[in-house]
Order: sequence, then C-alpha cells, then structure tokens
Amino acid sequence: QVQLVESGGGSVQPGGSLRLSCAARGFTLDYYAIVWFRQAPGKEREGVSCISSSDGSTYYADSVKGRFTISRDNAKNTAQLQMNSLKPEDTAVYHCATEPTSSCSGNWGPYEYWGHGTQVTVSS
Repeated sequence: QVQLVESGGGSVQPGGSLRLSCAARGFTLDYYAIVWFRQAPGKEREGVSCISSSDGSTYYADSVKGRFTISRDNAKNTAQLQMNSLKPEDTAVYHCATEPTSSCSGNWGPYEYWGHGTQVTVSS
C-alpha cells in the first residue's frame, strides 16, 4: 500500500522550532520531487517548500524563506522540514506530497501522493 506518513508536529511558542518528518511506504521517493504544503482552517492550501530529486534544488514560499529548511534522505526514504523562528501564522496542518516529476514544478500541485498531515500549533 502506498503511503506518506508525516510526524513531528506539536505545539510550540512563537520563536520555537519543530522538525517534521515524512516517511514513504510502499514506494520509493527517489524519483519524485517532494513538497510540503499546509492547510489552516478557513485558508487556502499553501505550498511551503519543495526539493527536487534530480539535483536537490530547493524552493520556498516567501512566507517561510530563511526560517524553514527542507531536506531528503533517499537512503531512508524520508524527507524532513526543519522549522525555526515559528510564528502564530505558521499554525496549520502540514502535509508532505510528491510531485509527478523529479523536479519541482513551481505550481504547488497537483500531487501524485500525499499524507494525512501533522498539526503544528504556534501560540503563546
């Protein structure tokens, strides 16, 4: 069964950090660009970051640039999102997903696979 499973979410104070992980089951991430996107209540889905498979290029939404870092470990079939200097507006459910290509399209979707997400809450 093909699955993407996210973990690492939680509640933190503004300025804190979290590290999200995404594990692929039933298929290999090697050939896919990996995306993290988020969905907050009442807001549109927002693409956060993407990392290509072809050359490891990374892309970030302006809202997280300089604070978030995406990475991947093909040997472990996982991807990570390190989130620093978190703000209340970062509160959302974070999902990992795969683009249908090895390079980041810049279109933030459609995605081939995606997980159920992990909740991130930033509040004092």
